[in-house]
Amino acid sequence: MKGTTLIAVFASAVSLFSYSEKISAAEKFITIGTGGQTGVYYVAGQSICRFVNRGAADHSIKCNAPASGGGVANVNGLRSGEYNFGIMQSDHQYKALEGVAPFQNNQPMTDIRAVFSLQSEVFTILARKDAGITNFDDLKGKRVNIGNPGSGQRDTFEQVMQAKGWSQDVFSLVSDLKPAEQASAMSDNNIDAMSYFVGHPNGAIQEASTTTDAVLVPVTGPEIDKLLAERAYFTKATIPGGMYRGNPNDTQSIGGKAVLSTTAETDPELVYQLTKSVFDNLDRFKRLHPAFKDLKESEMIEVGLSAPLHEGAVRYYKERGWL
Repeated sequence: MKGTTLIAVFASAVSLFSYSEKISAAEKFITIGTGGQTGVYYVAGQSICRFVNRGAADHSIKCNAPASGGGVANVNGLRSGEYNFGIMQSDHQYKALEGVAPFQNNQPMTDIRAVFSLQSEVFTILARKDAGITNFDDLKGKRVNIGNPGSGQRDTFEQVMQAKGWSQDVFSLVSDLKPAEQASAMSDNNIDAMSYFVGHPNGAIQEASTTTDAVLVPVTGPEIDKLLAERAYFTKATIPGGMYRGNPNDTQSIGGKAVLSTTAETDPELVYQLTKSVFDNLDRFKRLHPAFKDLKESEMIEVGLSAPLHEGAVRYYKERGWL
């Protein structure tokens, strides 16, 4: 009798272990490359994961969205397999697809795929008021942070410099601080101006303009108009007046869209479930950051998408009758 009981207990344990193994094997994990923790990309990635993870009991997908170096780093993370998804500027999606700068050292990334676009982003220059900077040309001879290598702000700044015919030599000091480091550098008077390619309102810009008398700098002029004409992924953009202390008027610049991208190799079911998780909860998603409040389904599935849609996203959009 005792032997029979032991056999039954052992069999039950084996069965339970086997069941647990099956459950564990069914779980799938996805990672989204985002950006610095003070930026909107980080909030976007965390927000996407929030809704994916809420449905984990149904689809067994778990989502993680760590901070990263930004859009360029996210493209490289997709290429290497470090990330399943990555948030990036719409122009970086295009450049990766075509294999042009800053991705010219790689083959065209023909397998990059779009999932949906997110918030509008603006190339933003904030300068100390006492630096006497009222337009982009006034940055000459100043101490300027152009952004960390691998970030969208750095790549955009370099494109604007190229349009202007400038090199880094026009500045008295060039720094490559990360977004989270800029505000303190400005308040400590270590830099005269900081840059960002970001959705608004933004925490780092808010911090810098609160701790320092600072002005938003317009990015306009003939060279900028030529840049816009040559590169369709950029558009004219405006930072609304009154959003930041000491800046009551609108500020004109250039901008684009943030885009969630993946690769053609990503399991269509993973892409479908992620897409469904966001759009089925879009009203809630839009409340998680002020930059998301104007998101519209019709724009998210079309505007700013410079790569083909992933088949998993297409499946969801067709189910909703949007395609």
